[in-house]
Amino acid sequence: MNINTESSKALALISVSDKNGIIEFATKLAGMGYGLLSTGGTAKALADAGLVVTEVSDHTGSPEIMGGRVKTLHPKVHGGLLGRAGTDDAVMSEQHIPRIDMAVINLYPFEAVTAKPDCSFEDAIENIDIGGPAMVRSAAKNFESVAVVTSPDQYDMVLEKLEAGGGKLDRKTRFELSVAAFNRVAQYDDAISNYLSARNVDNEAETFPAQANPCFVKVADLRYGENPHQQAAWYRDIYPAPGSLATAKQYQGKELSYNNIGDADAAWECVRQFEETACAIIKHANPCGAAVSDSCGSAYDLAFQTDPTSAFGGIIAFNRTLDAATAKEIINRQFVEVLIATGYETEALEILQAKQNVRVLEIDAAAPSPQQESKRIGSGLLIQTSDLKPITPADCKVVTKLKPTDEQWRDMMFAWKVARMVKSNAIVYVSGGRTVGVGAGQMSRVDSARIGRWKAEDAGLPVKGAVLASDAFFPFRDGIDTAAEAGVKAVIEPGGSMRDDEVIAAADEHGIAMVFTGIRHFRH
Repeated sequence: MNINTESSKALALISVSDKNGIIEFATKLAGMGYGLLSTGGTAKALADAGLVVTEVSDHTGSPEIMGGRVKTLHPKVHGGLLGRAGTDDAVMSEQHIPRIDMAVINLYPFEAVTAKPDCSFEDAIENIDIGGPAMVRSAAKNFESVAVVTSPDQYDMVLEKLEAGGGKLDRKTRFELSVAAFNRVAQYDDAISNYLSARNVDNEAETFPAQANPCFVKVADLRYGENPHQQAAWYRDIYPAPGSLATAKQYQGKELSYNNIGDADAAWECVRQFEETACAIIKHANPCGAAVSDSCGSAYDLAFQTDPTSAFGGIIAFNRTLDAATAKEIINRQFVEVLIATGYETEALEILQAKQNVRVLEIDAAAPSPQQESKRIGSGLLIQTSDLKPITPADCKVVTKLKPTDEQWRDMMFAWKVARMVKSNAIVYVSGGRTVGVGAGQMSRVDSARIGRWKAEDAGLPVKGAVLASDAFFPFRDGIDTAAEAGVKAVIEPGGSMRDDEVIAAADEHGIAMVFTGIRHFRH
């Protein structure tokens, strides 16, 4: 049975791809006196649920054609959405265009379909919604008269507002729904543009699209940026990757600052590389200590010993559930800005409450996922793929007469992962699955080697017998000479210098085992 849309006191147009919650929502709208106008599968779902609904084709007098491609692009639909109360009443009456008071529309699942590895070009094209975005834009533009609902997540809020407003939505709510609608259309168009711009007509994909349309959602306004005189805000991807900082749950503490967020990301990305129980302490985006061990407590203790001075006020991350004993040890030993773990024992959270300013974050464990990184440069953007190329001993080449021992191989693999997270030029000294010295961010690689050695000696940690990881090749033998002076017995580095022969000869001269990875880890 159809309703008379022209005489209905209120009319809701419903056309949704995602039908979660739509029956319940439509039922409550009908109970508030709304007439229901719908299309295709949505109309059938509503009718099957026992609701009185009018098909759009009956409403417009025009049948759906071209397999449903053309059904809502009609003056009775867009006139009903765009008609301005008090301005267009006469023409709407003359043309028999009923006013549409609410548009409930979500779009074809283009993003979900194209995310599938086996998505065909034809499937991608067919999942480009035309009528949906057009109706959303019409309704959103006319928010003074029309409410537009674009996500099932909004249903409960809209119903609450309708009940509070006697069946009507206030202007503020309609405006907020309008902004959300335009944002959704922008996201949708960006996804289509990014997808098609990175393909040719034969569906052959390229890594980087001809046009890049980054789209982010604001998480929070920040108190300030890197420095107090700078303003800042934090944005996340529309669909954040599992196990990323943007998905973190915060149990307690002050709001994260600009610098907290950067350092927390570096800390988490460091520990999530390891299969073993790992701890990393980050200060100014560099690891000042990292370790793997058989427990959180042991890993933390080893990491802390690397550089206790720099650890003060640092960010501490674990790739495991944090136990109560370790939580207690941390807050009794040092000032910490942020704690990150994959979970917390109940007692650990209770202990941490004694330090309410400590920001306590939980991030679900998930392997790093390939994604693109960007950096704003002038009036442009640099984009690159993530530095996520793991190696094993089998991927490395022993270039010296002396071969590494099994223990040295284990330490070199650990050191290589840590070096990836250190600002270049990066030098990392490692012994027994823990850092003993870190040299970061110097203009000269040999200076980084000297600083790392000095840090180790200052902390009273043994460099003699340690392994050394360098994020890039040694351009001269002086870096190897410096390592030998410190007592280093094995080196892992990319290789590829014009003076590799000189560097290898220096290693042989000092009785150092050296392996080349063929991979560089610059982190400017």
